[in-house]
Amino acid sequence: MCVSTPTRKPLDRVALWSLLSEKSDFWTAVDVVAVTGSTNADLAAAARDGAEEGRVLIAEIQSSGRGRLDRTWTSPEGAGLTMSLLLRPTLPRELWGTLGLVAAVALAEALRDVCGLDPKLKWPNDLLLDGRKACGILAQVEGDAAVLGVGLNVSLTEEELPVPHATSLLLAGAAVLDRATIAAAFLDRFAAAYRTWNEEGPAPAIERWRRDSATLGSQVAVSFPNGRKLSGRAVGIDADGCLQIDPGDGAVETIAAGDIVHLRPHD
Repeated sequence: MCVSTPTRKPLDRVALWSLLSEKSDFWTAVDVVAVTGSTNADLAAAARDGAEEGRVLIAEIQSSGRGRLDRTWTSPEGAGLTMSLLLRPTLPRELWGTLGLVAAVALAEALRDVCGLDPKLKWPNDLLLDGRKACGILAQVEGDAAVLGVGLNVSLTEEELPVPHATSLLLAGAAVLDRATIAAAFLDRFAAAYRTWNEEGPAPAIERWRRDSATLGSQVAVSFPNGRKLSGRAVGIDADGCLQIDPGDGAVETIAAGDIVHLRPHD
C-alpha cells in the first residue's frame, strides 16, 4: 500500500486544552513542547519537586525516549503522540503495576470510538492494530507519584516505521488523524478509568483488558531479564495483572515481568 505523508501541523495546546476541558475535570495542566529528551524524565523531575497530579506533557520530538526494557522509542516530528501523565495514586503501591493496563484499555476505547479501529492489547502494555504494534506504554514510580508514558504512532508511513512489526493509525485506515482530538479522547477515558481504579482497584480495568486481549489464548514465548526462556499458551491474567502461561508439560506459571512474543502456528 502506498500512502503519502499527511500534513503534520504542530499540536495546538490551546485547542487540546479546550477539547479536554469539555470532557474532563481531572487534568490540571497540559504542556506541549517542541523537543525534549524524555517526557517521562521531565515529569519525574516535576514529581520530585512536588507537582500536583493531573499534569500532561506532550513533545513533538523526544530525543532520548525509552520504552520497556530500555528500548529506544522514536517518531518523526508531528507524526505521533508522545506524552506523559503525572499521577499520585491512592491505592497501595503493590497495585501500581496495573496502571499500564488502565492506560491500554482507555486508549483502545478512544481509538475504537474516534478512529473507527479495532485495537487489540498485547501483554503487558502494547496496543496492536492488525497484529502490529501502534503504541507502547511505560509506567515508572517516582517517590509517591507514578509517571505514565504513552507513545502512539499516528501518521507514520511504512518507510518511517522504526521496525517492520510496527504500524500507525494512518496505515491502519483510521477515520481521524487529528492528534488533539485523539489525545483529548484518550485523556478523557483514562481519567475516568483511573478514578475507578483508585476507588475499586484494578479488577474493572483487568476485565476490560481481557475483552480486548490479543495475548490470551495465544501461543507465546517469554524472555526473562535473567536469560530464562518459557513457551506456552497464555491462559489468563490474574488480579494483579500478571500473565498466566501453560507450558503444556508442567504447572501453569504466573509471569509478573518479561518480554512476550506472540508465536505463529509454525513457529
